[in-house]
Amino acid sequence: MPRDPAPSDLDILKSVFGFDAFRPGQDEIVAAVTAGEETLAIMPTGGGKSLCYQLPALMREGVTLVVSPLIALMRDQVRALRAAGVDAGALTSANTDEENDAVFRGLSEGRLKILYMAPERLGSLATQDLLRRSGVSLIAVDEAHCVSQWGHDFRPDYLRIGELKRALDVPLAAFTATADAETQVEIVEKLFGGATPRSFLRGFDRPNIHLAFSVKDGPRRQIMDFAAARKGRSGIVYAATRAKTETLAQALSEAGHQAVAYHAGLDPDRRREVERQFQTEDGLIVVATVAFGMGIDKPDIRWVAHADLPKSIEAYYQEIGRAGRDGAPADTLTLYGPDDIRLRRGQIDEGLAPPERRAADHGRLNALLGLAETAGCRRQKLLGFFGEEADGCGNCDTCDRPPETFEATVPVMKALSAALRTGESFGAGHLIDILVGSETEKVRQRGHQDLPTFGVGKDMSKGQWQALFRQMMGLDFVRPDPERHGALRVTERAHPVLKGEAEVTLRRDLGPKSKSRPVVKALVSEEDAPLLSALKAKRRALAEAIRAPAYVIFPDRTLIEMAETRPATLDDMARISGVGAKKLEKYGEAFLSVIAGEVEAMHPTRRKLAGSQAGDLYDALARIALDLQRGEAGTDKPLSMSPGQLRQIAERKPADADELARIKGMDGPRMSRFAQAFLEEIRTSTC
Repeated sequence: MPRDPAPSDLDILKSVFGFDAFRPGQDEIVAAVTAGEETLAIMPTGGGKSLCYQLPALMREGVTLVVSPLIALMRDQVRALRAAGVDAGALTSANTDEENDAVFRGLSEGRLKILYMAPERLGSLATQDLLRRSGVSLIAVDEAHCVSQWGHDFRPDYLRIGELKRALDVPLAAFTATADAETQVEIVEKLFGGATPRSFLRGFDRPNIHLAFSVKDGPRRQIMDFAAARKGRSGIVYAATRAKTETLAQALSEAGHQAVAYHAGLDPDRRREVERQFQTEDGLIVVATVAFGMGIDKPDIRWVAHADLPKSIEAYYQEIGRAGRDGAPADTLTLYGPDDIRLRRGQIDEGLAPPERRAADHGRLNALLGLAETAGCRRQKLLGFFGEEADGCGNCDTCDRPPETFEATVPVMKALSAALRTGESFGAGHLIDILVGSETEKVRQRGHQDLPTFGVGKDMSKGQWQALFRQMMGLDFVRPDPERHGALRVTERAHPVLKGEAEVTLRRDLGPKSKSRPVVKALVSEEDAPLLSALKAKRRALAEAIRAPAYVIFPDRTLIEMAETRPATLDDMARISGVGAKKLEKYGEAFLSVIAGEVEAMHPTRRKLAGSQAGDLYDALARIALDLQRGEAGTDKPLSMSPGQLRQIAERKPADADELARIKGMDGPRMSRFAQAFLEEIRTSTC
């Protein structure tokens, strides 16, 4: 008897992960990793990186080792894989003895296909011996940018991965969503030993995320207003200090939100409890330092707000990328002001990095400030940093309400002149006093009322000058000098302006803007909203019963599609994106009952074909078998077909009687009674 053909990547994509097709770019990466090619894939957060090593792991012989930076991330992915029917495990410091024993047993029995491990374990010779004995045939490195020594997420133990690759002599696939050209060079050098991997750059665009920046103007109120417009939706607020996380969380709680604080100073048990709450509870807001987020694999975060300016444009991109990973609409808001800029500059200048690295970090911060101050499309500006071109997006605040601009070369020249004539020894406040002609005691003590620039800027208010200096820092015309207590130093970038060789265009809206985005896009139409709420309630109940995050059952995107399409049968349900065979079997009827009421029972064998062409053929064959049970005349001895036999015929689709006869159970009597009708139905269904 011929062997069944091996399942294709598309078969596994549908049956295990519940997707009918790959996202753009995934298929090429999956093919390269499955073939054992050295691979570097740079994909946007939410672009499906994990599937690009999980699916090949199921198609390859042996075990795929996944090196991942945080325990919470590993445990979440293992839980989700097991829910989809994949034998996966993780070895982490948080495991119980029973969990470790189960992983070791799975490895020794050859059942385990995917093993997650933190980089801290890689230095042990015992670990290398375990991996060699277990038949590891591929190393997948998640968050590969952590190997960059001067990056914002550097993990020293990532430097051991290259050594492990050489010791096991297996191919390596590296994945990240955050890597500029410099970081990509470091990844290749330290993970691949300088060899050239096959590289895939699949873009950094996250078109479902709305981008917005606002100058601080009562920042607590701004955050409160932003959260109020999105009440009941899961969100993250990032703050620069531990104290601010606690005060903002308290303010949000007092305003009626479910909100908790998270930072590295909390007791470890409390941090784990916050992580558990965020994963399992709908609508929770976590107010956190950047210690939170990297290990949270939660696809339905609907918004991210920054109460303070992030450290760099890469940090900003990664932090907002935690929103909307399911592809549904998500919102962001980043607040910033002069104090933020000074703080971030100081952190760079006071760091231990060599001068050239600090210069590069200033460049990254400048890119973020340029994004904050741009008068054009923010998405164009953001993608430009990563070397991509884009048209106006229509999904950022500057596209929503294009700011008015004006020719600002003369005011900028006045400001630069004031800085130079005072020896680059003062901050913006004193320079503004000089420009507007305010004869303060500090101005008089230094005789600055006699400078040619004194009073030349009376045509603008102090608030307008403050905003102009802020925009000048965003353009990197001036930079605070920590060695001079934040005095503004004129950079080389400003010299062409001073010489009259370059013009400057700035935003007209120089005053602070406090309005948040006025319209929050609904996840579904008003008509479908009650059903979506009911589906979420069912999901929450099922998740609580197994003590798992809600998205392990189904992510928001899948529930949204259910609410919009309203499947009436298990076949319809199987066609919903994200509903694989295992989840259809476990949860299909429960969710279908919410949508369609009482569900008609379906034989387990038939359920395995739900949503496929083979399922429709199975139904047709079953009708034929029933009609011919007593022969065409209805007087012959009863003869039936089992569900298993019908399934084999429906899946194999034999082209002639010889092929049909090779299917187990198709003996002489059954061939005589059913063969002609079955083959005719197969020909009709495949035409």
